Amino acid sequence: MRRLYLYSSIVAVVAVAGYFAWTSLAGSKTETYRTEAATRGDVMMSVSANGTLTPVKVVNVGAQISGRISVLNADFNDKVTEGQVLAELDDSLLKAQLQQSEAQLNSAQAQLALAQVNYNRAADLAARGAGAKAALDEAKANLGIAEAAVGSAEAKVAIDRVNLGYAIIHSPVSGVVMSRDVDVGQTVAASLSAPQIFSIAQDLAKMQINTTVAEADVGAIKAGMEATFRVDAFAGRSFVSSVRQVRLNPTTESNVVSYNVVLDVDNTDLTLLPGMTAYVQIKLAEEKGVLRIPNAALRYKPTTSRRGSDEAPPAGAKTIYVLENGRPKAVYVQTGITDGKVTVVTSDDLKEGDQVITGAATTEAAPAAGGNRQGGAGGPRMF
Repeated sequence: MRRLYLYSSIVAVVAVAGYFAWTSLAGSKTETYRTEAATRGDVMMSVSANGTLTPVKVVNVGAQISGRISVLNADFNDKVTEGQVLAELDDSLLKAQLQQSEAQLNSAQAQLALAQVNYNRAADLAARGAGAKAALDEAKANLGIAEAAVGSAEAKVAIDRVNLGYAIIHSPVSGVVMSRDVDVGQTVAASLSAPQIFSIAQDLAKMQINTTVAEADVGAIKAGMEATFRVDAFAGRSFVSSVRQVRLNPTTESNVVSYNVVLDVDNTDLTLLPGMTAYVQIKLAEEKGVLRIPNAALRYKPTTSRRGSDEAPPAGAKTIYVLENGRPKAVYVQTGITDGKVTVVTSDDLKEGDQVITGAATTEAAPAAGGNRQGGAGGPRMF
């Protein structure tokens, strides 16, 4: 019986010691809060997109006939005017073909003259009753054949003259040569398609950006919206543009649907170059000098607050918490636009400078009075 009593006493002492140890450890951590002040400033809600700078109009100049490049009168970055001779093809063969066609035309015209004489003679004999009708019919048919041959020869001459004219390549527009794709002595073959010789940007002072915007964001973008962009070549500098068009043809890649948004760029000083990558921010909405809070404050939820956790905010309001006398206090606010980092507060329940709680942290505190994790003089002892 004494042994059972002794065991019971030991269990009781251990339970008491465990309770004091737990309360001592529980008091060793104190909840603290990360806060930021509500501030006033500007907030812009935007859509980000990447794109490429290109001239508004680029004309590809090609050769309509095959031949060897004999003369080049333009090079990269040259300014050209409409009608200017850019290149010439070797026209020796073309001239020979034209001469042959002209000779065939002369022969056909001579045959036509002979056929006309024969027809006139047969017709005269038939009128006097001295010729057979069959001879007249044959002469008439030969005259028709000769006339057709002359027409065919004339068409061949016209074609060869046009081809000879194609040996001289003119600029269709005024602009700047962006690329030259051939050299003197190179042969171009136009059997299937016109080979490209030059690319001419009609006006580099007006450029455009072709961007790709996901379907989740494209619904908010409208023609005329302002946008800014930057390029790697001019770090720290921002350029201005505007939305010209949201094109209706979607593209799908890996089940992601996107749309092409085209922006206009004023490049009067010719600073920007074709092909540069543009990092675009399309402005959807902007408010200046408004009260704003960090977005982290809208996500923070404390374990306790001065208002009951079961109290629902008013319709349309969101709950944030401000630090008051070291404790979180719930405040209900109406919010506006956001730029992804801060959100506009449109109600009067929050003031500039109020410390809104963005997160919680725990810090180690001194052990509670009378407690001792090591079982020192203030702690329970066992005998």
